[in-house]
Amino acid sequence: MSEIVEVRNVSKHFGDFAALDDVSFNISPGSIVGLIGPNGAGKTTTLKSILGLTGFDGEMRVLGEDPRSGRHKIMERVCFIADVGVLPRWLRVSDALNYIQGIHPRFNRDRAEVMLAETKISKRSKVKELSKGMVTQLHLALVMAIEVDLLVLDEPTLGLDILFRKAFYERLLNDYFDNETSIIISTHQVEEIESLLTHLLFINGGRIVRDCPMDEIDEIYSEVLVPPNKLQQANALSPIHSRDILGQKAMIFENVPREELTNLGELHAPSVADLFVAKMHR
Repeated sequence: MSEIVEVRNVSKHFGDFAALDDVSFNISPGSIVGLIGPNGAGKTTTLKSILGLTGFDGEMRVLGEDPRSGRHKIMERVCFIADVGVLPRWLRVSDALNYIQGIHPRFNRDRAEVMLAETKISKRSKVKELSKGMVTQLHLALVMAIEVDLLVLDEPTLGLDILFRKAFYERLLNDYFDNETSIIISTHQVEEIESLLTHLLFINGGRIVRDCPMDEIDEIYSEVLVPPNKLQQANALSPIHSRDILGQKAMIFENVPREELTNLGELHAPSVADLFVAKMHR
């Protein structure tokens, strides 16, 4: 199968503001991609462009279609979970299940009911009777039960407690993901998704500042906990970021051979969160 998403030199302006500035990347079948960036970096605009919800300049193909003209075909094979589940307040949970089952041929009702059984949501309840967290749980159960080729998640677990967030990501990996389905996750809770990802996209100021498979992170980046007596030697190797930890410096290096770092202090791979901070401050 060809690339699920192909983005070439895409830009999006709101007046003089460049929300996206000459962005290019690919998403392959079977990828779980983390789209990571600060507020206002261009994450949501990127996702909206992929989903055909906003125009843009440049070239893009999603499942072989241009989102600007082929959104209807794309959305037959794509699901989108935003940070706010929009469901009519008068709707009963049972009616929501019936409705989605009636309109979407790829809806797996059994999967949805299994997810709901792990919550405190009654199928007799109306949406207006549910807490914000429960509405989000319902929305996730409905959308995650639709079998698609591309799943787009924009802060999917916002407002949920840590137990449900953990269960959601475990289900995402164990029950939903396969070698053909691709997933894009945009979230601020980087630590919770790090172990899931196959690929990283760091975005800042509307530009992709790092596009890297997760299995190359260890080859490119190293973090060393440097004691005071080795700081001069470490600084000579031009760390891309440093921070204080208990009287020592945690320094992140890019493309520096490990043999040059081993005598500086404790050496390990940086977390995605620490690498993100390092790239944003360059």
